[in-house]
Amino acid sequence: MSRERWDDKYRRGEHTGQAPLTFLASLAARIGPGDALDIGAGSGRHSRLLASLGWRVTAIDWSAEALAMLPDRVTRIQADLEAGEYEIEPGRWDLIVDTCYWQPSLVPAILAGVRPGGHVAMAIPLAGSMNPAYTVNPGELARLFDGWMIEHSHEDRFAEIVARKPAH
Repeated sequence: MSRERWDDKYRRGEHTGQAPLTFLASLAARIGPGDALDIGAGSGRHSRLLASLGWRVTAIDWSAEALAMLPDRVTRIQADLEAGEYEIEPGRWDLIVDTCYWQPSLVPAILAGVRPGGHVAMAIPLAGSMNPAYTVNPGELARLFDGWMIEHSHEDRFAEIVARKPAH
């Protein structure tokens, strides 16, 4: 789908007003504030939550309309991740959030982008629920985090995971 179509969806109020995912809200409150990156942030339900809890949040999305909905305390970056317009800095983030945006080529950068002891929280649609290019297979996310501590893993329509990077 084109950037213009996503902008139109946000202008019409689609994909807005959704509550943050429960497992992510629980994690954010439990581990305390730090530096967070919200990949494919959309209208910012998770960016808003994190910022309200004192996190320093950077939200990335390709839709200017979506990013405009975010509060000023959130750093907004408009970038096409598929085109490589943003590079995740290694060892920079205490938390990387990726919900409803699946780009397998970003996984190595996501894993490298988390500081030792930091977390990745993901919720990606499972295969069979939509276009297969944007879904994961059962068990796929857990396999990505081999050697990490899995703090939450659940699969239903989405594969959810919270993984903590080893401290050393």
